[in-house]
Amino acid sequence: MGKGKDREFYGKLAGLVLPIAVQNLMTALVSASDALMLGFLNQDSLSAVSLASQITFVLNLFYSALTIGTTVLAAQYWGKGDRPSVEQVLAVAVKFSMGVSAAFFAAALLVPEALMRIFTKEAPLIGLGASYLRAVSWSYLFMGFSQIYLCIMKNSGQAFRSTVYGSVSVVLNILLNALLIFGFLGFPQMEIVGAAVATVIARGAELLLTLAENRKKDVVRLRRKYVFAKNARLRGDFIRYTSPVMINELIWGCGFTMFSVIMGHLGSDAVAANSIANIVKNLVFCLCTGIGVGSGIIVGNELGAGRLERARVYGGRLCRLSVAAGALSGCVLLAASPAVFAFAGNLTEQAREYLQVMLFICAYYMIGKAVNTTVVAGIFCAGGDTRFGPVCDLIFMWLVIVPIGWAAAFWWKLPVTAVYFLLSLDEFVKIPAVYLRYKKYRWVRNLTEE
Repeated sequence: MGKGKDREFYGKLAGLVLPIAVQNLMTALVSASDALMLGFLNQDSLSAVSLASQITFVLNLFYSALTIGTTVLAAQYWGKGDRPSVEQVLAVAVKFSMGVSAAFFAAALLVPEALMRIFTKEAPLIGLGASYLRAVSWSYLFMGFSQIYLCIMKNSGQAFRSTVYGSVSVVLNILLNALLIFGFLGFPQMEIVGAAVATVIARGAELLLTLAENRKKDVVRLRRKYVFAKNARLRGDFIRYTSPVMINELIWGCGFTMFSVIMGHLGSDAVAANSIANIVKNLVFCLCTGIGVGSGIIVGNELGAGRLERARVYGGRLCRLSVAAGALSGCVLLAASPAVFAFAGNLTEQAREYLQVMLFICAYYMIGKAVNTTVVAGIFCAGGDTRFGPVCDLIFMWLVIVPIGWAAAFWWKLPVTAVYFLLSLDEFVKIPAVYLRYKKYRWVRNLTEE
């Protein structure tokens, strides 16, 4: 492959990775601002929102599956130059997304206490978390459209504009956090509910921006004729490729949520330290996420255009870049650790000790997570190889890591940091299987011709 093609690859990668990484960074900053500001109130508020946010985390798993399924088809049809099919994929995805959003909205609004009891048995945390869930539930309805549309924008050459819209929402969320949690500038001091209201308003603004974008004539749009049309072929393809991803996300996400359940039953100090460690990990991982999402789009475009050998070459490059990005992210996390402790001043001494060890573990965790995000969620899915992920996570997470973590916490009574270390092995134990699957090249497929 010549230098011109090399420049084309890296130029396209930068055009996707940088906006996506910035958008993910901005989104992670919302969680960071919640933790920072609620931490100034008290540790219970921080812990309660961290646990309540697991409901949003599970909802985001559905969105993640739907956006990956959307990308599988949209990236290939966009690479082929078939805009009408991309718009039909958008219509199918939005209908599924709105149904999921409505279900989570109803649960968070009507039975928040029951949801909180999944994660903790401490009454103060249940009460605080339930009040947060009731208020934040309205944001779930707004996200049903906006998350899918932002995904389509990334797949149709509008990654920068998608980032701008997402970033506007994030900045608004952070500003409103300060105003509504503490009652600055004459706003009511709403404390934990203020963080939820800020999220609702910010997501509402994001929805309005995407609806305004959808009205433009020169963009991929959600068209009424496609919403009510019965396109059996594309609907079938969407279900075919999205269903395994959905199962994978739920298997992985419920397993990851089980990690929070295990840590949540080890005391408030463990919950607080784990909450901050996850926030820092998400902040630093943004570059790796950008490469993972960008890899699915780039490889998908090449496959859809029929350039299979070039897609294979690009896949190899992206794998190597993911290792480098994971190592770089781990170094950044370690370098940022002193700043993390400076902002986490209200933690107890025990929680600070937990956090110190957890951050070190998170640093090397980045490499395994970066590789699997790029290969399994990006490259494999780009070629429709979506069935490997759920099998891999079912075996390695649910049959290996979760039982070991549960036994370590409740049978063997190991220290909190030892439990965290064992739970953090989930991304590494599956790398050999991922490598063997990659080398079979079953993902090198043009789905638009099948």
